[in-house]
Amino acid sequence: MSAMNLIARTAALLMVGFGLASLGCEKPSGGTGGGGATKSGETGTPGSPKEDGDAGQIVIGHYASLTGSEATFGISTDNGIKMAVEERNKAGGVKGRQVKLVTLDNQGKPQETQTVVTRLIEQNEVVAVLGEVASSRSLAGAPICQRKGVPMISPSSTNPDVTAVGDMISRVCFIDPFQGLVGAKFARENLNLSKGATLYNRAQAYSSGLNTNFKEAFTKMGGQIVSEQAYSDGDNDFSAQLTAIREQGPEFIYVPGYYTEVVNIARQARKLGITVPLIGGDGWDSEELKNAGDALNNCYFSNHYSHEDTRTEVQEFVKKYQEQYGKVPDGLAALGYDAARLLFDAMERAPSMSGKDLASAINSTQNFAGVTGAISIDENRNANKSAVILEVVNGQPKYKATVKP
Repeated sequence: MSAMNLIARTAALLMVGFGLASLGCEKPSGGTGGGGATKSGETGTPGSPKEDGDAGQIVIGHYASLTGSEATFGISTDNGIKMAVEERNKAGGVKGRQVKLVTLDNQGKPQETQTVVTRLIEQNEVVAVLGEVASSRSLAGAPICQRKGVPMISPSSTNPDVTAVGDMISRVCFIDPFQGLVGAKFARENLNLSKGATLYNRAQAYSSGLNTNFKEAFTKMGGQIVSEQAYSDGDNDFSAQLTAIREQGPEFIYVPGYYTEVVNIARQARKLGITVPLIGGDGWDSEELKNAGDALNNCYFSNHYSHEDTRTEVQEFVKKYQEQYGKVPDGLAALGYDAARLLFDAMERAPSMSGKDLASAINSTQNFAGVTGAISIDENRNANKSAVILEVVNGQPKYKATVKP
């Protein structure tokens, strides 16, 4: 082989090698990256800047249980938030800028909650966070938002400790001391019951806190709790607790758990011959109640709104939600919708999108016209608003009464 041929062949091989190396270094597109979390509900073009004065999009985050045992909570809430974002963008956005929503799945786990909230702030660079439904997961995410100076609005976490984390944390729902009072007042005054029992989840901040608030209110009204039983996460057999309750002969059982537990508790109670009403809180709110059949007939729970409310805001929301998702919106969807709309209202009023300015605007909200009622944020960053009592009829919630603060 001549020297010239050798040089030419070597040069050609080097060019091929450089081309392959270039191809090997190209980054794939379309991945979400990080933490194994899934992403849904984005609006707009990824990668838009969020700085004040920039013509790009405003990025907000939502963390929710899109999978796991309580997935209906997260899916309903995310549906409501996405509706609010789409409506706002069609109306011109916030201060002339479009809103981009990034939703991450925490799989119903507090540890995963910490991962996805950190990711929303550090990687997605959100200016505000919406979440969560479950108080235990809000208590996992709130300290991160507080520490990093990013406002967080919980749509439906009712445990008082959530907003006590700090001035960056607020909510658009009532809190458990009020919800406990609502349940107790309904049992004593509407149903004229004086002797009750409770069955709650000792591992849940929501369930254990609401149980305490209900007991205190009910006994102050002259009622008596004759049996108090508890269970833990993952329990499916409640027969021992229900048998102990049955022996005390209560007129009702207060069950401040989530719908996943309530369905099993109702079925097992009826099999044991317990016919008294079950009364609960907003954790019951799910279309999955239908799985209880008629076991939850003559049972009641406190909630944030009723789709049967005749107010214009409610009926317009219900109509649009049904058109978009093909089902009647539950309270979680309504609260997600209200949380996002209240955030946009605060953004319009805030002098900037900085954490402190935005949190101050959120916390100064008064008489915001929400689907779930007029929302005023008090000095503890909680919503001062009414509650409704719903009766379960063949798995469907029907309006029964309204209780005001």
